[in-house]
Amino acid sequence: MAEKVVKKKKLPKISKGVLHVHTSENNTILTLTDEKGNKLIGNGTGNVGFKGAKENTPYAAETLTKSLMKIARDDMGLKEVGIIFKGIGMARDGVFKGINDLGLIDILYIKEATPQQFGGCKGIRPKRM
Repeated sequence: MAEKVVKKKKLPKISKGVLHVHTSENNTILTLTDEKGNKLIGNGTGNVGFKGAKENTPYAAETLTKSLMKIARDDMGLKEVGIIFKGIGMARDGVFKGINDLGLIDILYIKEATPQQFGGCKGIRPKRM
């Protein structure tokens, strides 16, 4: 039986990119885009090998960031990255640690894009005393 030849996906060469970090209570998802917003690579902590409650730990985010940035640095030639955080979660520190441990990738800016709630449903009335 003939073996299947798996072709590696051609990744474009970029020097600057934007890392979108979406952290929720249960998971962390990283997406690397170019400056125009086109997705290049992305992954979640489940694809790195973490399942269940371990998916939202800072260590899982660090491992995911290292694997994603290593591909970006070696295969795509990434040198500078901007970071956009969205959501509340524990994984923020892990992302910074993962980028700093790899080295050779500079952080251009850090933005916060967590949505703020305003308006919405009527609040609960205060209790009478």
